[in-house]
Amino acid sequence: MTTFPYSRKPGRLGSGQVQATAFTVSKGTLPFWRDHLKRHDVKQSPVQERFGQSFIRFKHPSGLQAEVIEDADTREGWTTPQISKGEAVHGFHGAVLSVREVAETERFFVDALGFRKSGVDGPYHRFETGSGGPNKTVTLEHEPDRPAGSWTFGAGTHHHIALWGADNNALAQQKAIYEELGYTDASEIKDRFYFHSMYCRCPGGILVESCCNVPGGFEKDETKAELGTKLHLPPWFEDRREEILAQLEPIRVPETATAA
Repeated sequence: MTTFPYSRKPGRLGSGQVQATAFTVSKGTLPFWRDHLKRHDVKQSPVQERFGQSFIRFKHPSGLQAEVIEDADTREGWTTPQISKGEAVHGFHGAVLSVREVAETERFFVDALGFRKSGVDGPYHRFETGSGGPNKTVTLEHEPDRPAGSWTFGAGTHHHIALWGADNNALAQQKAIYEELGYTDASEIKDRFYFHSMYCRCPGGILVESCCNVPGGFEKDETKAELGTKLHLPPWFEDRREEILAQLEPIRVPETATAA
């Protein structure tokens, strides 16, 4: 997940945006998560359900919404002294996207990105890729009467969703598909030092990134054990380190988040 320091400028929530980021937890663990979130004074919804799967939606202090949704997931969970292996989050389940109209965004995900539509449940339209399930799912939430949200950067709004591609050739092929289908605002492939990216805004308004790994990835300049413990910048921003640091809010990482 990528986040941005937008606290000085709030965004306007609405359709055409990522509604929530969903994370997978094991079946039967929502009572734990309800109590865990309550203990930390996190605003949360009652338990809800879509496609037969129970979930809780909750809000980050910045206004971003996330979910924990029950599903079978074999990925190893992230444990802390407060969260055991049985209740741990396994990883991304997928994104929930708010759209006023479904048809053109459905065409984008099916024809341009190769997803398949796997179900409709009330306002929810589910799309999956590969074997489907966790980490391979995008859900559209049809909200025809919801006003459009802001497209400018702003606190409480998601900037984009990201989909993984195999390599630069895959990104180039994806860009060609976009252009062949008429999505001509696809960006050039961008060098992010740790990975490469290409962007295209879907008809519903959500910005979609296609990205690929580069040799070394996030371990190009630190070990896996050190990830997230200090600020790293791409080489072309190093000469502006002090300027960039001066604009950032301090980040306090709870000790439990990195506890073995």
